[in-house]
Amino acid sequence: MKPTISHQWQDETIEAKTLWFRALPLDERMDMLCMFTDLILSVNPTIVEQRGAQSLTGRIQELSAA
Repeated sequence: MKPTISHQWQDETIEAKTLWFRALPLDERMDMLCMFTDLILSVNPTIVEQRGAQSLTGRIQELSAA
């Protein structure tokens, strides 16, 4: 079977998207996170003030240059 390239949304599985995202270097993943955050805040700036939002303790790791 010859592999093909598809440009259809319905052909993209969550597994394929996950593999693609995992293949990205960490700095590119972080760039995407920042881009998505900027997009969400530009569309709905009041999202940070929504009720029910809670901080997650112990789930955030702070990195610093050694």
